[in-house]
Amino acid sequence: MGLVFLITSFIVVIAPGTGVLYTLAAGLTRGARASVIAAFGCTLGIVPHIVASLTGVAAILNTSAVAFQTLKILGVCYLLYMAWTMLRNSGPLEVKDDLGPISSRKIVTSAILINVLNPKLSIFFLAFLPQFISVEDSAPLATMMTLSLVFMAMTFAVFIVYGVFAAGIRRQVISRPAIVKWMQRSFAAAFVALGARLAFSER
Repeated sequence: MGLVFLITSFIVVIAPGTGVLYTLAAGLTRGARASVIAAFGCTLGIVPHIVASLTGVAAILNTSAVAFQTLKILGVCYLLYMAWTMLRNSGPLEVKDDLGPISSRKIVTSAILINVLNPKLSIFFLAFLPQFISVEDSAPLATMMTLSLVFMAMTFAVFIVYGVFAAGIRRQVISRPAIVKWMQRSFAAAFVALGARLAFSER
């Protein structure tokens, strides 16, 4: 495993995307615990894409227009749904001054779906991981699995930092109704923007 892989992975992980957005939103709306759960869910959502790249399913997704478009449409619809729940102040990212109990399963499920329903991730791993495997490697599959685990660990760690930071300023945000409204609209707009970017993306 080289330094180039670690640096490249870090740049990819810290770049704003659906996972980062969801983890930030979880920290701001539900607190530190929810942000860690969201980070865990987003990391789990990577697993199917990594498996797809290791087993060759991602290659099929890359060549099958129907499969790619179907998964993409589902992903766009889910991002629009997340935007709608933010505007309605409902769902797993509901803003409340009194946190109260919330099912960890709801947060994890939403986080997983956000990543699972993004076909670009499978194709990303299909193109990304092999670049760091030598042609002389006697066990390329094992190397890819190792690189995948490192990427997932880095994702989890970085997302936790994002989420805990957001949770740290949560009290200052939710104590001001005007800021809460602005935040909800901003996150909703961001989810819509990410949905639009996915909708117009090509393989």
